[in-house]
Amino acid sequence: MMKKKSISASKASLVLFLCQMISALDVPLDLLQPPTITQQSPKDYIVDPRENIVIQCEAKGKPPPSFSWTRNGTHFDIDKDAQVTMKPNSGTLVINIMNGGKAEAYEGVYQCTARNERGAAISNNIVIRPSRSPLWTKEKLEPNQVREGDSLVLHCRPPVGLPPPIIFWMDNAFQRLPQSERVSQGLNGDLYFSNVQPEDTREDYICYARFNHTQTIQQKQPISVKVFSTKPVTERQPILLTPTGSSSTKVELRGNVLLLECIAAGLPTPVIRWIKEGGELPANRTFFENFKKTLKIIDVSEADSGNYKCIARNILGSAHHVISVTVKAAPYWITAPRNLVLSPGEDGTLICRANGNPKPNISWLANGVPIAIAPEDPSRKVDGDTIIFSHVQERSSAVYQCNASNEYGYLLANAFVNVLAEPPRILTPANKLYQVIADSPALLDCAYFGSPKPEIEWFKGVKGSILRGSEYVFHDNGTLEIPVAQKDSTGTYTCVARNELGKIQNEVQLEVKDPTMIIKQPEYKVIQRYGQVSFECIIKHDSTLLPTVIWLKDNDELPDDERFLVGKDNLTIMNVTDKDDGTYTCIVNTTLDSVSASAVLTVVARPNPPFDLELTGQLERSVELSWIPGDENNSPITNFVIEYEDGLHESGVWHYQTEVPGTQTTVQLKLSPYVNYSFRVIAVNEIGRSQPSEPSEQYLTKSANPDENPSNVQGIGSEPDNLVITWESLKGFQSNGPGLQYKVSWRQKDVDDEWTSVIVANVSKYIVSGTPTFVPYEIKVQALNDLGYAPEPSEVIGHSGEDLPMVAPGNVQVHVINSTLAKVHWDPVPLKTVRGHLQGYKVYYWKVQSLSRRSRRHVEKKILTFRGNKTFGMLPGLEPYSSYKLNVRVVNGKGEGPASPDKVFKTPEGVPSSPSFLKITNPTLDSLTLEWGSPTHPNGVLTSYILKFQPINNTHELGPLVEIRIPANESSLILKNLNYSTRYKFYFNAQTSVGSGSQITEEAVTIMDEAGILRPAVGAGKGYSETLFATSPVMHTLRPTFYKVQPLYPRIRNVTTAAAETYANISWEYEGPDHANFYVEYGVAGSKEDWKKEIVNGSRSFFVLKGLTPGTAYKVRVGAEGLSGFRSSEDVFETGPAMASRQVDIATQGWFIGLMCAVALLILILLIVCFIRRNKGGKYPVKEKEDAHADPEIQPMKEDDGTFGEYSDAEDHKPLKKGSRTPSDRTVKKEDSDDSLVDYGEGVNGQFNEDGSFIGQYSGKKEKEPAEGNESSEAPSPVNAMNSFV
Repeated sequence: MMKKKSISASKASLVLFLCQMISALDVPLDLLQPPTITQQSPKDYIVDPRENIVIQCEAKGKPPPSFSWTRNGTHFDIDKDAQVTMKPNSGTLVINIMNGGKAEAYEGVYQCTARNERGAAISNNIVIRPSRSPLWTKEKLEPNQVREGDSLVLHCRPPVGLPPPIIFWMDNAFQRLPQSERVSQGLNGDLYFSNVQPEDTREDYICYARFNHTQTIQQKQPISVKVFSTKPVTERQPILLTPTGSSSTKVELRGNVLLLECIAAGLPTPVIRWIKEGGELPANRTFFENFKKTLKIIDVSEADSGNYKCIARNILGSAHHVISVTVKAAPYWITAPRNLVLSPGEDGTLICRANGNPKPNISWLANGVPIAIAPEDPSRKVDGDTIIFSHVQERSSAVYQCNASNEYGYLLANAFVNVLAEPPRILTPANKLYQVIADSPALLDCAYFGSPKPEIEWFKGVKGSILRGSEYVFHDNGTLEIPVAQKDSTGTYTCVARNELGKIQNEVQLEVKDPTMIIKQPEYKVIQRYGQVSFECIIKHDSTLLPTVIWLKDNDELPDDERFLVGKDNLTIMNVTDKDDGTYTCIVNTTLDSVSASAVLTVVARPNPPFDLELTGQLERSVELSWIPGDENNSPITNFVIEYEDGLHESGVWHYQTEVPGTQTTVQLKLSPYVNYSFRVIAVNEIGRSQPSEPSEQYLTKSANPDENPSNVQGIGSEPDNLVITWESLKGFQSNGPGLQYKVSWRQKDVDDEWTSVIVANVSKYIVSGTPTFVPYEIKVQALNDLGYAPEPSEVIGHSGEDLPMVAPGNVQVHVINSTLAKVHWDPVPLKTVRGHLQGYKVYYWKVQSLSRRSRRHVEKKILTFRGNKTFGMLPGLEPYSSYKLNVRVVNGKGEGPASPDKVFKTPEGVPSSPSFLKITNPTLDSLTLEWGSPTHPNGVLTSYILKFQPINNTHELGPLVEIRIPANESSLILKNLNYSTRYKFYFNAQTSVGSGSQITEEAVTIMDEAGILRPAVGAGKGYSETLFATSPVMHTLRPTFYKVQPLYPRIRNVTTAAAETYANISWEYEGPDHANFYVEYGVAGSKEDWKKEIVNGSRSFFVLKGLTPGTAYKVRVGAEGLSGFRSSEDVFETGPAMASRQVDIATQGWFIGLMCAVALLILILLIVCFIRRNKGGKYPVKEKEDAHADPEIQPMKEDDGTFGEYSDAEDHKPLKKGSRTPSDRTVKKEDSDDSLVDYGEGVNGQFNEDGSFIGQYSGKKEKEPAEGNESSEAPSPVNAMNSFV
């Protein structure tokens, strides 16, 4: 629910100015003027007799008026009474009562006269009466003996006071007596009983009268009431106790409150209804009080006259009374006379019009004297309620009084005629600033005076044209109204006043401001108790106005509670309670306008617990439960849960009984015998469950035979010669009575035996001994108590105890299917030898020995279980070429039977596993040495090894595949006549007579020709030389041919991270095509958010992630563009915790300076050593050969200073790919070298010969092996040392 209210200050100003318009212009006090009464005491003035009496009379005039008083129509000489003084420059009288005076001595009618040379004004007749609070008269009160059901009136009859006292009834403990439709207080103060009840008996009915003026309370003597009962109590139809009779009359004055009363007696208590004959009760002014016994109509008028009927009704009949209401009226003004300012020679009128019922009489006075006997003035003429003035002169100035009176009161008004000749004057201050809100009225004041009355004109700007038109309203008091002011209405306005005696002007300023608006209003909120809620109130306002924001709760100030937090744009309530429920209003005030917006806060909570639980309709097996719901706490109750407690069997334990909808407050409950029930009710709404209600009264049901028997009856033997019968016992309330026992019966099945029975106590097991082994029995268990048996139970089948099986399965046969699988068969054992429930068969089997290796090992038996009456099974996972044994056993619930004789079987040969290792050593220009280990599992007799290999160039083209068969007894091989500086891939596996086993692969590289051997020619499009190669005699020579293939095993691996607080360095190893474009994806570990992606510049194998959150776990992976799904595995790292900065200027630290000096010295020594070694090798033509090769990747030392050449890269200094090694001959290999070791080399142990030529040792790596051990372990070369330093 939302409402918005806006109040403009300009509109309030409009009301003020319009009020000024209907009053005469005030004469400035510096000009001659007759007196004007400005303040006087009320006509009927009741005073406190203990305090001084102050009779007010204030007036203004020029010259200042003098004052005089009359008392009871004669002159009151205050100088002769020491108790009476008049305030200085005032006509107010002070009568000193507190210093010995008596208020009663000054009762009377007082009138004040204010007089100066221009006339005399008089006040109303002020009637002074001291308040009175007399004591109650002594009276003897007899006790009231009343019969039950009769009516009764206790009379108060308070003493007559001034003003009349307020009446109320209380008891001796000063507690108000409760009132209702049956018992209530009348308008006259009496206490009315429509019918008395025994609870009305008491001895302290006391009537109190409170006199507000004297702040005293008078007490009547206590009244005693005793109600005696008679059976039966007679019901009575209504009769009216007040008013009496069938009709009455009532006169009320216009504007007063009309109170009509009807109080009736009767049993049952009558209900009162009001109607107006021939019309409707006035809407919005009619109220019912005192349980509808009083009709109240406020602000009555003549239209409210008529007949009002009250009707009292009960089931036996009705009574009515008609009250004829007549509304009279004291005089009231239609047109009151107004001050008249005239210039000499002008004409004017004074008008005095009043109305009333009866019509009032109008009379005129001049200067306080009846006009008929006042001094004559030729310029005036009296015409009933009007005085006409013609050609007035200065002597015509006077004060005239108009008196309108009838039998119900009078009105007296003063109006002067002031004859002046004055040029115009503007009373509004010059350059007054008016500020209004756009689209609201602007009222520019130009209060003026002059005689004759000046004419007023308005101009916009100093030299603007006169304002005319419908967009302006010109008021008689000089005010200019702009009904709808706009921003362009801002400016200077000039008011000009002129009459025949002169002219004057005044300027005022108008500024039009933007309205204040609430652009984000508070919204309706529903919040759970103890939660937190916030209301927004975002405003927009004129930049020159300073708004203030006030929050109200239910149109009152916010509670003085620290839970209420008022922010700039919101109100927040912490830890909300039920008291916070209500309407919250945001009021924004500026000096010019005010806007507000409201929203309702509904606080919801779990319902309050139900109460007043009542049990009715108690029967043996049912009862009706009713309750009264608790407060639902603004969330409707959806259902009620009923729980019960069995005080007889489970005291303090509550069980679920049933539940009903939230609209239901009664329920019929089914009961069990012999239960001492208590019930409680829990209310449920959307918020949750209420606390349980208080328990109901207890209800003990009668005992009965059990209705049901134990459940889950079973018969299972624990020994071969017994039968254990078990069951689930009945719950306490299921026993239906005391003395719960069980009758256990059994007999052997399929044997013509009688039932054997035994009665046991309230237990759940019985053991029958001496039974045959595993024999079926019929079993039943029946409940009984002291009142009898439960219905006949159903029978169940059980078995006596099992024993171990007697025989083993026979005719065990094994059929070997292949080298790893065999099938076993057996004959089932006779069921009678199982001696229990057949659960299946178990096959025990174990390997005796391997046929290829005669060594024995620890025997590990394996077991396979086959459920049920199965007679065959498969034995998987056997080892090839091995000898096995097995046996079979039958299994029942007791255990396993004897084993069958061991059966021996053998598995045939299989293919071998891969060789245990393949190692390639001693690389030369044209040869490689291969060494291998035999398979861990030969699975038969090895017949040979198969070696396949093929060359690979730098563009991942594969050469022809060459195959070599090697005797099984060999463990090494030297391959010769290979191409130098060529990578080869090898595939190696072992064979048995069954076939080839899985292969192992490896790669290796022959070394590069560094001694000036001419490079072989490169075949067109082939990338390899045409030189043939030869190996051992078992190899054959063939011309290599090549074909394009996909790169072998492209992959990204060994993703590592080095994390700091807000960044992490990610590095990886890559194997695959050249010029891959990498990207890094990362995200918070465990988050479901999308991966964030960062593109790596070039094909670098590292990247720095920045802007990370300290102390956070991240996941990261690396991928290559263009290779779908080609990514590394995920890695997880955690940034370091945020730490306070402890940065120190390292350059100023002594240890750092010393370290740098040592490093510089070491580098200098290394440079000198390298320079000497290079010069020693100068007698060999290596330098010229290197120049002849013109290999752009080989950057020699600079000739001028012997320093190392810088490594440069066209692609932003890309780091070398995984597997690259920097040779120690002071060269750095580029990634696009024709025979680069960067792509496939896994390690270089480099050294220089004496002549400076390069000798390299290359070792391949095994595929699918961990990365450990692939890194070079040699000392870094000078170039590496420099690179790592940089």
